Amino acid sequence: MYEPIRTKSVHSTTASTPSDFPHRSREEELDIQLAGHLSALLAVTDELRALAPSADLDAAAQRLVSEVCRLRGGKPPRATPGAAAGDPAALHRRAHALAGRALVVAASRADTAAAILSAERMDAHTAALADPRELTTTG
Repeated sequence: MYEPIRTKSVHSTTASTPSDFPHRSREEELDIQLAGHLSALLAVTDELRALAPSADLDAAAQRLVSEVCRLRGGKPPRATPGAAAGDPAALHRRAHALAGRALVVAASRADTAAAILSAERMDAHTAALADPRELTTTG
């Protein structure tokens, strides 16, 4: 009914059998996850900066860039500045969620600098959501 397998499996079937494909350590996997969350947070921060430029968002973007550079070893891709259109409240909620994910990974990785940055960004986005005047570009 089924055709027999003719090639050796790429997955090791026993713990003592060495495999031929490379493995990443837990720390490397966490580095990749953390860099991804911080890069996504940077993209949302860039969108917010395009909607309502502020010194706080500029400083946050620079700190995010330096953290991603430290984790990845290269500069992260940046959003191109342009006519941004979007709901600032939705962007702040998304940024808060991304910062929360980054905080969880940073804590499990014991990365104090990234954890502090993530917690500060969560606080900033919470404050922005609590103060509706910050979400509008008028007044």
